Amino acid sequence: MTTGMNLKVLLPFQVLAEKGGVTRIVAETHEGSFGILPRRLDCVAALAPGILTYESEAEGEVYLAVDEGVLVKTGAEVLVSVRRALGGADLGRLRAAVEQEFLTLDAQEQSVRSVLAKMESGLIRRMATFHDG
Repeated sequence: MTTGMNLKVLLPFQVLAEKGGVTRIVAETHEGSFGILPRRLDCVAALAPGILTYESEAEGEVYLAVDEGVLVKTGAEVLVSVRRALGGADLGRLRAAVEQEFLTLDAQEQSVRSVLAKMESGLIRRMATFHDG
């Protein structure tokens, strides 16, 4: 008889959930969904924005909308660290939240990324000129 896993979901400034006796976890990556059972080998995965599902005997199946982040499994401990997350019972509303809040970058973030890309390319050009000279 396998004992459950201990799941901890971390946000930048708080612990969103800390659950014991978790029997199954399903997470989404950029390559697709994957499941974790208690006896799975240790692993690390980069999470894509999507729905994280976990199941325990006490709560049944629970859904969390999560932003991108990292999942780390070591032994019975599973640590999920994400930028943002929302809990709720309505799977349709959680999916809509992922699409509206997590998958669309706001205009300011897009602008910052554009400026950083220009700075990086300028630095690379100057380094190439310095190296060749």
